[in-house]
Amino acid sequence: MGIPKGKLIAIGGAEDKGTDLEKGEFVRNNLNFFALGILRRIVEETGGKEKRIEVITTASMIPYEVGEGYMDAFGKIGCINIGVLHIRNREDAMREDYIDRIKACDAVMFSGGNQLRLSSTFGGTQFLQTIKQRYHNEDGFVIAGTSAGAMAMSNTMIYEGNATKAHLKGEVKITTGLAFMDNVIFDSHFEKRGRFGRLAQAVASNPSCIGIGLGEDTGMLITGGNKMQAIGSGLVIIIDGHEIRHSNIADIPEGNPISVENLKVHFCEKGNGYLVEERKFLVEAEDGALIAKQVHVE
Repeated sequence: MGIPKGKLIAIGGAEDKGTDLEKGEFVRNNLNFFALGILRRIVEETGGKEKRIEVITTASMIPYEVGEGYMDAFGKIGCINIGVLHIRNREDAMREDYIDRIKACDAVMFSGGNQLRLSSTFGGTQFLQTIKQRYHNEDGFVIAGTSAGAMAMSNTMIYEGNATKAHLKGEVKITTGLAFMDNVIFDSHFEKRGRFGRLAQAVASNPSCIGIGLGEDTGMLITGGNKMQAIGSGLVIIIDGHEIRHSNIADIPEGNPISVENLKVHFCEKGNGYLVEERKFLVEAEDGALIAKQVHVE
């Protein structure tokens, strides 16, 4: 489909700010950075606080609490043109009124929860195809996702994997995500939940993919389907397996420790970036081509 004209914003979650959504801890008073930093950036990249953003709560088991939390968070930065789509199953995803809302909005945001709910609910639907077409064809259209919503953005998606056993073959489960972006694998809550081994095994199994470990209160703004810029207060870790030499992952039995030589790792703070196709670290990613015209959201 060529180079996408829209933008992706993949966010690592904000558990340390009281927003572990699956535990029902969307504490409105503690959204400080997440609301005023990352969410503000989403609004700016979308074009301003009058733009229409649809929040999709499908990944969550507590969709109404999550939806109310996002309405409140966006409201704090002056955005009231926010909709919430409580799509619970594939039948919901096929509703014409929901598809019409996706055709009319300026951005969509996928909440946290379980990324397998996203892939199994939206895979192969007109709803997902509409989002993809707009992302590829329309300047300024934004797809944002936090936690599970970020992990589902790639074609190759981690859907399960205990961090304490991630060094053992077979402990990291991979399937197909929503496929907004190829040749990457996203992981979220990266430092907080100790997921380096999990993402490393995913990359060792799929070395054509770049691993992107998103810290909390942290995200990657992606333009042209290739250029990434770290945003937020934390850390993004890039794992590159293109130059792996030795790897035992194909030959050992399930449950045995993996052995991998020559993984490349990059640490990105706010303002750093990365070019996926070129596999190039950028000390300064922010430039006129990457950042939309500044829109003040007071």
